[in-house]
Amino acid sequence: MSSDKWTEGPMLDREQASREAESGKAWEVIERTMLASVQEQRRARRWGIFFKLLVFVYLFGAIALFSPLFSVDGTAAMEPHTAVIELRGPIADQQEASADNLITSLREAFEDDNTRGVVLRINSPGGSPVQSGYVYDEIVRLRGLHPETRVYAVITDIGASGAYYIAAAADEIYADKASLVGSIGVTAAGFGFVETLDKLGVERRVYASGDHKTFLDPFQPEKPEETEFWQDVLGTVHQQFITQVKAGRGERLKEHPDLFSGLIWSGEQALGLGLIDGFGSTSEVARDVIGAEELVDFTHRESPIERFARQIGASMGNTLATHLGLSAPLLR
Repeated sequence: MSSDKWTEGPMLDREQASREAESGKAWEVIERTMLASVQEQRRARRWGIFFKLLVFVYLFGAIALFSPLFSVDGTAAMEPHTAVIELRGPIADQQEASADNLITSLREAFEDDNTRGVVLRINSPGGSPVQSGYVYDEIVRLRGLHPETRVYAVITDIGASGAYYIAAAADEIYADKASLVGSIGVTAAGFGFVETLDKLGVERRVYASGDHKTFLDPFQPEKPEETEFWQDVLGTVHQQFITQVKAGRGERLKEHPDLFSGLIWSGEQALGLGLIDGFGSTSEVARDVIGAEELVDFTHRESPIERFARQIGASMGNTLATHLGLSAPLLR
């Protein structure tokens, strides 16, 4: 018995030592795993901070590049110059050629002490009579405040309808002999789908308050009295257009039965009708007429953030107008 006990004792000690060793190894593995996990979390956190800083630097750089607060343009020129303002594309609210953008550009150009003349460079088929009227009135106002600074409209490819409305406010209008000029008229177009609905067996249901609230609905037949009313509205806007053109051009306009019919003329024809004063490009007018050859661009341009906000607002407005059946006339 004594021998067995002596034998059993060392065996128990070795087993206990083995278990302790295994336990120590397990804790060591757990410790290494925990340390690796902590290091991985720290590494992920550092990368997360890095990418956040990268995004911040990118956004700050974009804002610094495009924001008017940081941008550097030619408006700070210290030498006498000709201020150039671009009028491109459709004239409409929330567009590049909106009254807000054009009026902002005009005011900055007139208020610059080194501006010797303003050139409104036009390449537009026209658009909103309201927006065109706003710009026309502002040009007249600024000319009154700064009589020493003359305004010249230079038509490139096309200066029609609302674009010509604005040009008529300038002191003089220039174009190329092949430019398209005029189109003094008003239009409001649409479609009629009454018979289409009948053929498809679709019933149109409209609920409105007011006897004539739905008179522009393309899914309902026209009524003679409503057509006459709408034609009178367009005629009134047309007459406003004609009045402003006559006020701006004065005795330079020649008598012609189709002058205000909505026809569009070549630059060569427009010169004979008194719609323009001569042929010339922007640089030619700056050099030969204004006498300040250096051109400085005063065109107001939206930042990406402003453009994004405008697109969202325009999309919502267009959707609402579509649902309400609203459509404004255009100068064409």
